[in-house]
Amino acid sequence: MSIEKELIARSGGKCELCGSSEGLSVFEIAPSDGSAQKSIYLCATCKEQVENPDKMDETHFNCLNESMWSEVSAVLVMSYRLLKSLGREDLVDMMYMEEEVKAWADATSGTSSGVVVKDANGVTLNAGDSVVILKDLEVKGAGFTAKRGTTVRNITIPQDVEGHIEGRVNGTKIYLKTEFLKKA
Repeated sequence: MSIEKELIARSGGKCELCGSSEGLSVFEIAPSDGSAQKSIYLCATCKEQVENPDKMDETHFNCLNESMWSEVSAVLVMSYRLLKSLGREDLVDMMYMEEEVKAWADATSGTSSGVVVKDANGVTLNAGDSVVILKDLEVKGAGFTAKRGTTVRNITIPQDVEGHIEGRVNGTKIYLKTEFLKKA
């Protein structure tokens, strides 16, 4: 049986994340051995956003509230990685995964492009770290001020904006200059 046929049978002919039946295809989850166990059946919308994180639509991925409970390891890994990249640590903390599945999920999630990002004290920051804001920062376009002493958890390192990290403050995903942050 081909991988696609196995995934169709496993998923019931629907996207294993959002349940759509439009534009479905096989997506291998790295590191992959090319098997159905290391692949997932995705619709065109989910696949496009997984492959291009800068185009990610958070509202589309509200479906992860359900897929994160899947019994299929590949679906769990993809849900975990997407929730981490969306900064939804509250949902990630609720997930249960066997040790080998968790190791797979962490294997390539949060990887950077080799860019070294340092905080105000010269300490290297990595994806998933927590940082503390050192001074009040006005957030342009969002209508609030990120207050001094606020902890930003589970940061990501953007590949396209040097000297910045990405994180959630007051529930809003924003870029922060590393010169105003220290590692928590």
